[in-house]
Amino acid sequence: MAIALWQAIGLGWGVATVGALAGFGAAGLDGQAGIGLPSVAGAAARAASLLLGTDTAATRRWDVLSGLRVLSLTAGILLLTLLCWILVAAVAAVLRARHRQRALLRLLAHDDPKVPGALVVDHPAAAAYCVPGLRSAIVISAGALDLLDQAELAAVLAHERAHLRARHDLVLLPFTALLRAFRWCAIAQEANREVALLVEMMADDRARRLLPARELATALLRVGASGGGAAPAGTLAVAGGAAAAASGRTGSTARLDCELAARVTRLLRPPPGLPVIAVMLLGAIAALLVVAPAVALLLPL
Repeated sequence: MAIALWQAIGLGWGVATVGALAGFGAAGLDGQAGIGLPSVAGAAARAASLLLGTDTAATRRWDVLSGLRVLSLTAGILLLTLLCWILVAAVAAVLRARHRQRALLRLLAHDDPKVPGALVVDHPAAAAYCVPGLRSAIVISAGALDLLDQAELAAVLAHERAHLRARHDLVLLPFTALLRAFRWCAIAQEANREVALLVEMMADDRARRLLPARELATALLRVGASGGGAAPAGTLAVAGGAAAAASGRTGSTARLDCELAARVTRLLRPPPGLPVIAVMLLGAIAALLVVAPAVALLLPL
């Protein structure tokens, strides 16, 4: 539910900001009240005629307010274009990173009976991660095989399979895209970190339903203490890289240690579930955050 709230806040912010800019620009420029798409389309045509000077009657009535409305409408269109572009660019970057990773795995990885269904790379550092997509793969390093026992390896595999089945990479993608465009924004950084951590906790919960929580907690602590756990860009690691794996950067040691401690504590002492009423209320709030600005933008008011 926390992830749904973060998604609703991000989507609602984008729709509301674009709608507010377009709505102010549309009001008056199209000759009628309203901020719906028909009004915005009419205002865009009117703004073009003002800028190009094709409507001489409208040009003669050009004033400061008209200029502000044209500027606001232009800003709304540019912001919408920018948001779409950074999402497309983020998708392309992730696909390129995964293509490179799969190419390397074809050359370097091999099967091992200790971890059925996973690929093993001969690297001394302990690491375990998954490569999502149509040709998904789970990767375990030789260092992790030496470090973890069979029960811990099974818990790690269950965690990574949970990532792949739930397509957590698609949950992270919009926040990764937002961070790529607004690295200077503290809110974008916090949203990326929090959603990445929540995604790891979701995979922990799914693994805990299948295997004892203590096995996964021990594996997390061992991999984290060994200094491993980081994942290549475009992948999801089992430990030590929740925020870093999502953003493609290495997180600070202190932050990663705090994330790891929070996950281990949650595994060993699971919090009580939310009451049904609370879940319904939070779901309604998340829906309202998205629906309200969307309705204001789509319908002529």
